[in-house]
Amino acid sequence: MADPLDILEQTIRARRTASPDSSYVAKLTHRGRAKIAQKLGEEATETVIAAIQDDREELTKEAADLVFHLLVLLADAGLGLDDVRAELARREGVSGIEEKASRPS
Repeated sequence: MADPLDILEQTIRARRTASPDSSYVAKLTHRGRAKIAQKLGEEATETVIAAIQDDREELTKEAADLVFHLLVLLADAGLGLDDVRAELARREGVSGIEEKASRPS
């Protein structure tokens, strides 16, 4: 069974060049990276609100929207889930405190 995130990523990549009149992904892509990032921020805020309100159903829906918009942003930047997976693999076995401390300030 294929991973739904991989399928979504492929769908997003395929729709980026579609007509903005027929595809939300194309419309968002056409509006530019700043708009995509703004939309991602809005979805992140909605996710936080649902979490604070302890609304599991809404949190699930908002988390899906957040992941969707993150994938649109990654695609716009020429990145994808494999890049994120590689970064997570690089961090495997390193505590979050150590990882954060190793970043340039």
